[in-house]
Amino acid sequence: MTSTSTHRVGIVGASGYTGAELLRLLASHPGLEVVVATGDSKAGTPIADLYPSLAAAYRGRSYDAYDPELLDGLDLVFCGLPHGVSQTVVPQFRGRVGHIVDLGSDFRLHDPDLYPTWYGAAHECPELLEEFVYGLPELFREQLAGAELIAATGCNAATAVFALAPMLAAGLVEGDGLVVNLVTGVSGAGRPPKEHTTFCTVDEDVTPYGLLTHRHTPEIEQALNDRTGVAASVLFTPHLAPMNRGIIATCYGRPARPTNTAEALDALAEFYADEPFMVVSERPPSTKATLGSNTVHLTARVDPRTGLVMTIAALDNLMKGASGMAVQNANLALDLPETTGLPLVAVYP
Repeated sequence: MTSTSTHRVGIVGASGYTGAELLRLLASHPGLEVVVATGDSKAGTPIADLYPSLAAAYRGRSYDAYDPELLDGLDLVFCGLPHGVSQTVVPQFRGRVGHIVDLGSDFRLHDPDLYPTWYGAAHECPELLEEFVYGLPELFREQLAGAELIAATGCNAATAVFALAPMLAAGLVEGDGLVVNLVTGVSGAGRPPKEHTTFCTVDEDVTPYGLLTHRHTPEIEQALNDRTGVAASVLFTPHLAPMNRGIIATCYGRPARPTNTAEALDALAEFYADEPFMVVSERPPSTKATLGSNTVHLTARVDPRTGLVMTIAALDNLMKGASGMAVQNANLALDLPETTGLPLVAVYP
């Protein structure tokens, strides 16, 4: 039986990896009930046939064909759609539902002029950009409480921002010339097969991509500027690695003043004090330490030889980098305890 306090939610685009992860998390969320789960290319397909891992929770359920009328009256809708699609569908059901959490990149940037440069096309509804709140709870929690429209942070951007924001906020590094070298798993490229994500292409190989032009670059700079007031300039280079899940970002900055490792670690710990999903330690982070959890592992070093400040962050790209963060945002929007339904502990081995 559904509790009277349970919120009715929908997932538009539930057949991809982020949609499947949302279905997994919401199956055990005490305050959210999945009423609609669309997957146009998979409409009519049993959820358990596409993802046998979800079979026990979604017996007899099939993917719905998208129809905005299906969403009427829902308390919240998650959008797990490819870039460019949310711009066309969100206006169709905005006003029909209470809250919208978009996992894609369509509403993350404030400035519509950035979309042609970084995404190759003009934004279709630029008037909505200023209405969306950027969905990075540890940095913008107050703005997210009760928000109607939330643009969840990208997985790459979140990892970099988590590592760099405390250093900028503490005045330990300059905003200019920040370097982010990031390694990500193949699930970040989505479920549909692509030539560069086949097993034979990815296995035993590490490949940099998006050199100088990766679309998460302005998102990283925007979030750092908004949170710290520092005009950040970032050189961002992601690398595709042969692992299913996980992201780790090693970030470098020039010191703004004399500092040391102890002070850098203290800056991380102070910035994330009392944050349940943030783990600051002298231990080097690893992607596997975050597998299946909504946690972020961080550390920092100051190299006395080169003078550079280094911070490292690791997270699960499908959890804290996407679906877990989306649920965290939904909890804030719906005035639920922020950690509800989100695992703190990773799966190991």
